[in-house]
Amino acid sequence: MLRRLSPIQPDSFEFTPENLEWARAQMTKYPEGRQQSAIIPILWRAQEQEGWLSRPALEYCADLLDMPHVRALEVATFYYMFQLQPVGSVANIMICGTTSCMICGAEDLIDVCKRRIAPTPHTLSEDGKFSWEEVECLGACANAPMIQIGKDYYEDLTAERLEALIDAFSDGQVPLPGPQNGRFASEPADGLTSLTDCEGSDANASVALARELNDTIRRIDGSEVPILTKWLDRDRPEASADDQTGEDTVPEVEPRPANGAPPDKTGVTEQEAQADSPARPRSPREPAGVRAEATDVPEEAGEDGDAETRDRDAETRDRGDDEE
Repeated sequence: MLRRLSPIQPDSFEFTPENLEWARAQMTKYPEGRQQSAIIPILWRAQEQEGWLSRPALEYCADLLDMPHVRALEVATFYYMFQLQPVGSVANIMICGTTSCMICGAEDLIDVCKRRIAPTPHTLSEDGKFSWEEVECLGACANAPMIQIGKDYYEDLTAERLEALIDAFSDGQVPLPGPQNGRFASEPADGLTSLTDCEGSDANASVALARELNDTIRRIDGSEVPILTKWLDRDRPEASADDQTGEDTVPEVEPRPANGAPPDKTGVTEQEAQADSPARPRSPREPAGVRAEATDVPEEAGEDGDAETRDRDAETRDRGDDEE
């Protein structure tokens, strides 16, 4: 699928001070001259700040990492987790449309989104709060059909339940993620068949964390956790030989002559010389001079080795003459 930038673009983009500090910390994970390796997390942080990746955001991130703009565009268009179109200010609903979900009712969920949000994917609703798209498998097949909103899964959905979720989000509520039919996680829908005497929480770990945060659709803004750079306390590797400044600073290494001897009159070196194996049968279609004759076998191989090699090569040559 061809992915293009949106025709609607903002005038500019700039990281918030918190996100810029975080981005510069990520760049220190890599050796000097290899900061471009941080492109994916930095693009993701830009998307978290704005909700999607605009052209100014791509160019800003590329300039921050001192890399060509097109390289950042290549990454953003390759990975589907990067949104290249404006998304809803409240929620971008990602509907899993792969086998299990499609069999269990994903098409009904898509119909709800077409009716409640917009007839086509990657299109904002009239109030700008919602957008939707169909995505590949999200890995919750036992809880099909399901959707992803932000960082959370809403599973075991029906068309009616999805409509209720959209209403709740529109009213400023944040419904609990996880199974929407009363299941704890992905146990059999008609109840446990084993470990029935175990006691635990009334919600699985993911749902419990979402309930504790109480705002799971809020985008990352840099205030969630302190910025830690423990790797700076360890010994750093030396700067890379090729520092990505546009000049190849790798020292040139001259080719070694074959077998420690100077190149012959043709200037052929060890790296350029043809491989010669007496075990390879000679072909009548083989160009002349491709391999050395049997008499060229070095004397260092020993008398027994010389005799055996000569006999084998002579036999091979005779066979080739017969074929001709």
